[in-house]
Amino acid sequence: MGGAAGWETVPKADALEFTPTWIVAGVCSLIVFISLAAERCLHYIGKTLKKKNQKALFEALLKVKEELMLLGFISLLLTVSQGVIQKTCIPPSWTNHMLPCKRTEARTVTAEALALGGRRLLSESGPQSEHCQNKGKVPLLSPEALHQLHIFIFVLAITHVVLSAVTMILGVEQIRHWKHWEDEIQKNNAGTGSKKLTHVQKFEFIRERFNGVGKDSMMLSWMHSFAKQFYASVSKADYTTMRLGFIMTHCRGSPKFDFHRYMVRALEADFKKVVGIRWYLWIFVVIFMLLNVNGWHTYFWISFIPLIMLLAVGTKLEHVIAQMAHEVVEKHSAIEGDLVVNPSDEHFWCARPQVILYLIHFILFQNAFEIALFFWMLTTYGFNSCIMDHVPFIVPRLVIGVIIQLLCSYSTLPLYAIVTQMGTFFKKEVFDEHVQQGLLGWAQKAKRRKEFRDGADGGTAGSATQSSHYYSTDDTRYCIVVLHCFPTTQHCNHGGAPVQQLKLRRQHKRNATTNSARTCPQRNCRLDPL
Repeated sequence: MGGAAGWETVPKADALEFTPTWIVAGVCSLIVFISLAAERCLHYIGKTLKKKNQKALFEALLKVKEELMLLGFISLLLTVSQGVIQKTCIPPSWTNHMLPCKRTEARTVTAEALALGGRRLLSESGPQSEHCQNKGKVPLLSPEALHQLHIFIFVLAITHVVLSAVTMILGVEQIRHWKHWEDEIQKNNAGTGSKKLTHVQKFEFIRERFNGVGKDSMMLSWMHSFAKQFYASVSKADYTTMRLGFIMTHCRGSPKFDFHRYMVRALEADFKKVVGIRWYLWIFVVIFMLLNVNGWHTYFWISFIPLIMLLAVGTKLEHVIAQMAHEVVEKHSAIEGDLVVNPSDEHFWCARPQVILYLIHFILFQNAFEIALFFWMLTTYGFNSCIMDHVPFIVPRLVIGVIIQLLCSYSTLPLYAIVTQMGTFFKKEVFDEHVQQGLLGWAQKAKRRKEFRDGADGGTAGSATQSSHYYSTDDTRYCIVVLHCFPTTQHCNHGGAPVQQLKLRRQHKRNATTNSARTCPQRNCRLDPL
């Protein structure tokens, strides 16, 4: 009786109105201090990135802040809706299906809630749980389960951000090893050497990447591409050839264009897309949690999904290089001067290089989900808990997670950085920051003048139809349209020249737009959506 009376006083003692004020003030002070310290730390990192002119990484940091704000909203929503969830009652039989762990005793959920769990869990939520107990039912979600779910969502988001940052740092560090190749090319002034005739098979790039002609050679090429991602995924011959192909396609007038610098800037700009958690990724989280049924070993099987996808992406990126080598051999038996490949979107899945980025985003998130889930279960339930599954299923999951992290950092991400530049279109990072701002400002003014002129003149039906393709898109794309329409513009020189030359060509803009079908084909007048 005394014990029962003691349990009756616990809920009142735990309530805020019966908690000493020094405890409330101390806990609040600690929470506020930690929150402000984290905010100041992020603010300092942001100032450092802006000071070093790392706009892409600064935008990625802003994306992290957005994710933290989303977590705060999810936390608030879970806290506010706790009472509603506790008052939502369901029959006990509904909770006997699709359980992560099999019940060890033949008892119903009602007996568990009203007996041992009743004294502990129901005392935490008070009248809300008694509301369902009086009806002979159970709450939709217990306070403890809701609290654990709250923690898991937070751990998942933080783990994804941290692992994405680690992948980016290791990947960029691997790419920086290629810098000495760029310096050597700049020093030797590659692309302006002798024009002697060389048999195509004597080029190192062809010897490394070409595997013959026919169906058997195609299979051999795919097998070679699969194996190549594990060792020396990008050689000096690969870098030199793809660099020259990019320059000869997009900025022929600038043989000393710093391709390595452009590639790193483009990768940093893509990082802000990878570090976020898109809405469809949360859908996958819900599906995976739904399928976590006892005996299915769901988390073990889904751990192979990112590994298979990562190997497929790495193989495809290597095969793109092999395809470009194959095209050269098919068209030429001997080449005068340097070997030049032809970048094209047709080499990529769905003719869209940006698909690779979406796949890498999903792979990193899925791997973060596996790692976050393991450590959350380990700290919450312990290693021997049934929800952790058996050891033979746990160890492979951890090994796969480490393999994915290392392979993506040291092979797949560097491959993505250079191979996706072999598409039909270049990215806006080809310009320095001040050039981008100048182009955007000029494009906005030109767009307003065009709209004003069309409104004043009325315009013809043909010109209205033609101009709608160019002026209905974003300003950056409009700038690239103009640059493609004037291929002699030295838009790869990092300086103020592009803006000045474009201003000198403004009087030719009307003719260039009207005759775009002849001077600037529609398929060449767009910017890669990335």
